[in-house]
Amino acid sequence: MKAIIIDDEAKARSVLKTLIKEECHKIKEIDEAEDLLTGIEKIKQNQPDIVFLDIEMPEYSGLEILNFFSEEEITFQIIFTTAYSHYAIEAFKLNAIDYLLKPIDSEELRESVEKVITFIGNTQINERLKELKQSLQESDFKKIGLPNGNGIKFVNFNDIIMLEADGMYTKVSTTKENILVSKPLKFFVETLHKISTFYRPHRSYLINLRFLREYVKKDGGYVIMENDKTVSISKDKKEEFLTIVQSI
Repeated sequence: MKAIIIDDEAKARSVLKTLIKEECHKIKEIDEAEDLLTGIEKIKQNQPDIVFLDIEMPEYSGLEILNFFSEEEITFQIIFTTAYSHYAIEAFKLNAIDYLLKPIDSEELRESVEKVITFIGNTQINERLKELKQSLQESDFKKIGLPNGNGIKFVNFNDIIMLEADGMYTKVSTTKENILVSKPLKFFVETLHKISTFYRPHRSYLINLRFLREYVKKDGGYVIMENDKTVSISKDKKEEFLTIVQSI
């Protein structure tokens, strides 16, 4: 059997690959991809039996995978590797979608692989994934998983003060601590875009308007957050920002 791991984090791919080799001896070949589009290309070339797929990736979410395949091409089964916590897991269970909650447990990996082997070739995955996407979009999730050096920290949206770009990482300031997360700011902009209290006043920042302390006109205009951090406002965002804060 063949498998492919699609995850934007190299460390996550390496750990999962090692676990598969140790626990899932029926899988003889393991390929890797660092983003969804590369993964799709490799799936079409190599036709794996199982796809281990991260949901939260830059550019394209793992949930969009079936948009790139015709129904006849779906001969593989998907096991999602997700940082969603228990509040989202019910959606996976409800739609009979296999998942592994990060950090991945070896016994759960083994059980999940054995389970999906019985369904290989069953194209009902198409309908189940559509239902899962709808369930996740409709659910009132209030937390986000933040991957860091120690694992994953689950933080309530309302506890996030601001996020600051740091190359391919993001500095997340919360009411309790600062967390360096191995995701680019763009990921959080896309993930939090439906939450009206988050605003991007500058390409390097995403702020929670709940924690605004002061707006200062000088030096082109900037804001001071409740954690004493100053955040610049881009010239092209200044008018929009002032309109928004005056309506709060």
